[in-house]
Amino acid sequence: MDAAQQEATARARELQRSWYGEPLGALFRRLIDDLGLNQARLAAVLGLSAPMLSQLMSGQRAKIGNPAVVQRVQALQELAGQVADGSVSAGEATDRMEEIKKSQGGSVLTGTSQTSNTGGAPTVRRVVREIQSLLRSVAAAGDIIDAADSLAPTHPELAEFLKVYGAGRTADAVAHYEGHQS
Repeated sequence: MDAAQQEATARARELQRSWYGEPLGALFRRLIDDLGLNQARLAAVLGLSAPMLSQLMSGQRAKIGNPAVVQRVQALQELAGQVADGSVSAGEATDRMEEIKKSQGGSVLTGTSQTSNTGGAPTVRRVVREIQSLLRSVAAAGDIIDAADSLAPTHPELAEFLKVYGAGRTADAVAHYEGHQS
C-alpha cells in the first residue's frame, strides 16, 4: 500500500469513528466474535456483499450507504449485548439474526420499526442511534459541527443537539436525551 492509499484508509477510518463511534473493522470483528459469525454470514445478515463488507472493514470505503444496513448493524450490536449479558441464548440469537436479515429497517421515530424484544417501546439507546443515523446520513460529522458552530450564537440548544447527536458518541447522546425528558 502506498502512502496515498494509507492516508485515504486512515481518513476513512477516522470518518467511520465519527459516524459510527469506532472504525467499522473493529465493530464488525466484535460482532463476528460475539455472535459466532464469519465475514460471509455477517455480510448476508447485514444485506451487504462480502466484498463491500471487506472494503468497509479495511477502510477502503468509509460509509455504509444504505440506512437499512446501518439499522441492521445497530440491531446486531443490541443482540450481541443481549447474548453477552445472557438475556438471549445462542439459539435465540440465531433466530433473531434471521429476523434482522429480513428487516427493511424502518424508523423507530415513526413507529414502523420492530421494538425491543420485550414488546414495549424502543429503548432510549435505539432512539438515539436512529437520530444519529439520520443526521449522519445527511451530512458528515465535520459539516454538522460547522453548522452547529454557525447556529451557536443565536440557537445554542439546537447547536448542542447537532453536535451531540451528529458528531458525538452514543453514550453522550443517550445522556443528553435522558436529560431532556420531562
